[in-house]
Formats: sequence, structure tokens, C-alpha cells
Amino acid sequence: MKGIARLFGFAALVAMVFCSCGKQTGDQGGAESAGNSASSGQAIAAGRTFTVGFDAEFPPYGFVGGDGEFKGFDLDLAKEVAKRNGWKIELKAIDWAAKDVELNAGTIDCIWNGFTITEDRKPIYTWSSPYVQNKQLVLVKANSGIKTFADLNGKAVVAQDGSSGAEALDKKAEELQKGNASFAFREYKKVKDYLTAKMMLESNAVDAVALDSAVAQGFMEQGKGKFAILEEPLMFEEYGVGFKLGNTELRDAVENTLKAMVADGTVEKILTHWKTVEAKNGGAGIDFILK
Repeated sequence: MKGIARLFGFAALVAMVFCSCGKQTGDQGGAESAGNSASSGQAIAAGRTFTVGFDAEFPPYGFVGGDGEFKGFDLDLAKEVAKRNGWKIELKAIDWAAKDVELNAGTIDCIWNGFTITEDRKPIYTWSSPYVQNKQLVLVKANSGIKTFADLNGKAVVAQDGSSGAEALDKKAEELQKGNASFAFREYKKVKDYLTAKMMLESNAVDAVALDSAVAQGFMEQGKGKFAILEEPLMFEEYGVGFKLGNTELRDAVENTLKAMVADGTVEKILTHWKTVEAKNGGAGIDFILK
């Protein structure tokens, strides 16, 4: 009997071990799922954290306000989307040149901050529908004498690193070189953000800045006659929200909510605020197109 008792005791111990292991595995899996929510897009339920990656020096779409808090047209849209879905929102300022690293690492759910949809970018992200139409422009000092792209020959220019403005400027320079083999910038710099580029223009460190239209309009408003915009745009483009490739579930949840906000007039209210109260920060230049 003692042998049988020992046998049953051993069997019970084994069963307990297996049950315990099974519970631990399940708990670890749940923790891993929650920890990867930024990249998986599987946890769309209320209570999840929706992490938006943005450039904190890109008015009017995302920047630091006078009170030290993040603000922006895109951020207002993202906050309302999160609110309607019962999500906790986290606004994460990122280095724009490192946006792909952030998205693929799962530290952000999406890139939502004047993110241009280009042919090169289409295959590497899951995109929302375009929601803003934009232009890439060239900003110069009003008294510079620079009127056309050809006048940039021998001049110092700057663009934001990793931006569509930098891509557009590269292509324009190549185009001008085909007609004039001697065409060349004296210096071509790429910087982290547009505010740095603006300061470089103000200090005469560069002669021209390639930048987004709403940003340019904001600088014009703040400068009060200090700057001028070349008449011909570098390129026309559209903004979208970029998600990790394949994350259609989160993309659809965000886009459907955004379209509902358009339908009930919420987007129009947000847009009106930015075109009036925030005109000095470039809000007047926002061209919202999503229907």
C-alpha cells in the first residue's frame, strides 16, 4: 500500500507540475501579446495603447507649443480617433530619419505627421487613404534675388533628412543639370528638422530651404515680410498615415474612425481651428481631402 500511495503521490506531483507550467506559458504569452501591441495590430479592443510616431518640430502637423505640450493638426486627429475607440494615446516624438526603425521595432503603431505617400514608400508600409494634399516648396529670404530654381546655382540649400522635400530637391537638381551641366549647389545640407533649417536661412548659413507648403506658410506668417516662396513648386504630393506593412486591421480601424469624423463634422471643426487660431503656425495651409 505504501508503494501504491507513493505512486499516486508521484502522479499527483507530475500533474501539478504540468498544470503549473501550462499556466505560466499562458501568462507569458499574454504578456508578450500585450507588449507587442504597438506592432501587431491584433489588440484593437478598448483600453489598448495607440502610439503615434511624429516629428515634434513640424508645425502645423506636430510640434511643441508655447506651454511645452505637444500639439498639431495630425495629433488632434489622432487623439479623437483614439478617444472614439477607447484607446489610450501615446504621442511619441521621433527622429524622422529613424521612423522606419521605430515602426519595425514596434515602439510606435504608426507614422502620422505629414507623411508623404511616394512610389518608393508604397510597397514598404500599409497606408491609409490620402487625407491631405501638399506641395513641396522652396523658401528664400525676400531680398535674396532668388526667383527661380535656376537661381539656386552656386547657392547653399538645406532640406530635412529623410523627407520628401529632400527627395524632390535631389530630382530637381538632376533635372536642371541635364539642361545645364555646370549647375550645382555650392553646398547641400540635410538637417534633423525644419526649425533648424529656418534658423540657418535666417542666419545666412544657407540661401534656400525645401519644405512642405503648410510649414512654409507658417514661416511666412511668422516672418512678416522676411521670406519669399518660389512660385513653382518642387512637387505635388499627398499625406497618409503609415502603418507597419501588413497591419491592415489597425489601419482599417483608424481610417474608418477618421471617415466617421469627416461625416459628422468633427474634422471640419478641427480644421477650422487650425486655419484660424493656429494660422500663424501654418494651419491656413492645410488642404484636407479625405471624404
